[in-house]
Amino acid sequence: MPNKEPIGKLISYIHRQNQKRLAKELAPYGMGGGGQHSFLKVILYQPGITQEQLTQQLKFDKATTARSIKQLEASGYIVRKPDPDDRRSQLLYPTSKAKQMRPQLQAILDESNRILTRHLTPEEHDQLISLLHKVSLAQNEE
Repeated sequence: MPNKEPIGKLISYIHRQNQKRLAKELAPYGMGGGGQHSFLKVILYQPGITQEQLTQQLKFDKATTARSIKQLEASGYIVRKPDPDDRRSQLLYPTSKAKQMRPQLQAILDESNRILTRHLTPEEHDQLISLLHKVSLAQNEE
């Protein structure tokens, strides 16, 4: 009989375990949980992004984005600059501290992915990514 464990439960468990591991690895850099690494990575690769764009791109709620941005700013990883085209908006830029940390951040994230998929063949890895994208698309349709 096939295993019918709820998919959401498995995804949630994997996510929680991965977040705990990432929090431990990122703690020496003064980065906490709450997906701060996700926000920083986007800002590193898209300097000048707005907080609203970041919220939409990462699919977090506005409060989580605001909290993470505040913490990243307090930790010296990002700076906010007024948007010359929209006075109500702030543009987010990585600091030199963030730019210096980029290789370590990427290495930590790469290792996390390696750990998550260590028991998969390359074909299974590709299939997992494809299937997760399909599941994600279904969530966006609701």
